[in-house]
Amino acid sequence: MKGKHRIVVSTKRQKYEFELRRNLTILRGDSATGKTTLIEMIQDHENDPLGSPVELISDKKCYVLEGALWKEQLAGITDSIVFIDEGNTFVKAEEFAGVIQNTDNYYVIVSRESLPALPYSVEEIYGIRTSGKYGTLLLPGQESFCRSSAWHEGAAGYQSCPAGIGDGAIYG
Repeated sequence: MKGKHRIVVSTKRQKYEFELRRNLTILRGDSATGKTTLIEMIQDHENDPLGSPVELISDKKCYVLEGALWKEQLAGITDSIVFIDEGNTFVKAEEFAGVIQNTDNYYVIVSRESLPALPYSVEEIYGIRTSGKYGTLLLPGQESFCRSSAWHEGAAGYQSCPAGIGDGAIYG
């Protein structure tokens, strides 16, 4: 799939901002870095878009896919961004890999395990770096690009990384 899709997920306390460039993105990271929080925020907005404290900005509809009925859920999702949290074992299955290759969706999969059945690019494996309220997706090895001395307070009160630091990283 072609094109870039910018996504901003935020509340008064937390903000994630990133851009997808390919149809399959893997999100990895240590415990307590915000991976599941990001998925939960998207799901909260999906379940109650008007009553949720979560603001979700995207040019495509965002969904969270989970559980034993994943195939039925996915059958009703088109031209969207689908987020899948770790613990959903179906992502390791050949069947899942075959099904998603025949859709027009983008996928963001949280996993600490390798996913050999999925055809993803090593250039689309990210981790989350959190600093205060702001979550940033980084390519492996980019943690050194944004040391604490390089971070500055943005106008909205969120911390951000200065432009040009960590080329290829996804910053807000």
